[in-house]
Amino acid sequence: MSASAEILRSAYEAFGRDDIDAILRFVHPEFEVAVPPELSPEPDTYRGHDGIRRYFETFADAMDDICFEPKRFWETPSCVVADVRMSARGRLTSIRVEQHFAQLWVFRDDKLFRATTYVSLPDALRAAGLPADPVA
Repeated sequence: MSASAEILRSAYEAFGRDDIDAILRFVHPEFEVAVPPELSPEPDTYRGHDGIRRYFETFADAMDDICFEPKRFWETPSCVVADVRMSARGRLTSIRVEQHFAQLWVFRDDKLFRATTYVSLPDALRAAGLPADPVA
């Protein structure tokens, strides 16, 4: 596994512990991620360390027991694609929710620089220049 994939795996572990300070150690100050409308009732773009804090605060206002579980990584020289399962429980409703999505991560200075979230794993793999067949 490459150094970038190891950084990403460690960042997901910090997500799982809800350890914002640990997450920020992996995140470039100019980080950017857009949450698409297909995956959120309130799609938005989050930038930098303040954006990361805002994302997790907003998410935690609505959900409990939040878990991001990367199932597999695909690596290229310029990025890492992660196949991710997210589960959580509604804070007010106690209803369990689960989403499956893929993220394409770009690194700068050995830090997470940009994440693009895709509803479909084949779309993320194609965007990374990889075969769209996730078995490959």
